[in-house]
Amino acid sequence: MDELDWLTEGFSEHRPRLHAVAYRMLGSASEADDALQDAWLRVGRADTDSVENLGGWLTTVVARVCLNMLRSREHRREEPLDAHGPDLALGPVDGRDPEQEALLADSVGVALLVVLDTLAPAERLAFVLHDMFAVPFDEIGPMLERSPAAVRQLASRARRRVKGASPLPAADLNRQRRVVDAFLAATRGGNFDALVALLHPDVVLHADRTVVPTPEPVVVSGARTVAEGAMAATGRARFTGPVLVDGSVGLAMAPHGRLFLVLAFTITDDRITEIDVIADPNRLRALELAVLDD
Repeated sequence: MDELDWLTEGFSEHRPRLHAVAYRMLGSASEADDALQDAWLRVGRADTDSVENLGGWLTTVVARVCLNMLRSREHRREEPLDAHGPDLALGPVDGRDPEQEALLADSVGVALLVVLDTLAPAERLAFVLHDMFAVPFDEIGPMLERSPAAVRQLASRARRRVKGASPLPAADLNRQRRVVDAFLAATRGGNFDALVALLHPDVVLHADRTVVPTPEPVVVSGARTVAEGAMAATGRARFTGPVLVDGSVGLAMAPHGRLFLVLAFTITDDRITEIDVIADPNRLRALELAVLDD
């Protein structure tokens, strides 16, 4: 077997793991596809005479490509958040089935993708490679031009951001989680009656001006009216998942792994009494988001 055949076979064999790394690094299946394509071009031009662990070397190549993409993304942070809005999520993305993209986001966790997107590129790489793919710190260090001890600190800092904390007792969080999960399931399934049953008859929904958008914030009240509005977002709910929002259980909508809006809930006696829909970029940045424990 010549070198090109060896590389082709190895890349194909390791492709699922490489795509998993790229997806967690970038939060978008289409961007992960682009990263693997770029990585393959680099692999074809590289000197592989000294490569002993092909899988590990390929992971390094993909990680470096993703790091460059993340750093480029950092320079484009002035891009409006609504460029990644829900309407975009309803159609094909670079030829990829949006349903497949949604299933992939669900399998990883929308909240995890959202929180990872708040990390600096170096933190994200250190956390993803070490905590999710067991890559040793001494192998990550050269990618970031940092010592293993410095990379360990990056991963630790990222881990604290990802896990977060809540002042609420575990039992209260579990009750909130059950209600929010049921709300999401009813919305995704278009189950109007189940949704109404979760809402207090006098529930009030507040949506900021970026959500619709409208000249003024929107206020809607009444279980059936609020449920009808939620039914209009059934398709968008595919890219939505539970997340810890300022210490309480909420929902984050993140097409292509990029945060678009957050739903914060007030829950009393297992019924939703208030919903705050947040899409204003400044308000979103002020939220403390974290991944919920299973």
